[in-house]
Amino acid sequence: MTLELGERLATPPNALRSKLREVVRRGRRLPAALECWLEKRRSRRKLSELTDDELRDIGLTRAQATAEIAKSWFWS
Repeated sequence: MTLELGERLATPPNALRSKLREVVRRGRRLPAALECWLEKRRSRRKLSELTDDELRDIGLTRAQATAEIAKSWFWS
């Protein structure tokens, strides 16, 4: 996303501001996405540690818990 010097000189200031805003927006979303992914990972790890009785208390079967644990923390 870097611009060469010639491109910078030819690019109007409004376009540069627009590109800068987009970079800032992406920079703010990345930490939030990472925190979401890590929270999914932590939750699934905790789920794997529950006993059958504890799973039954929250309304899950071992098969449902296993299916949830098998999901990727990154994609889903």
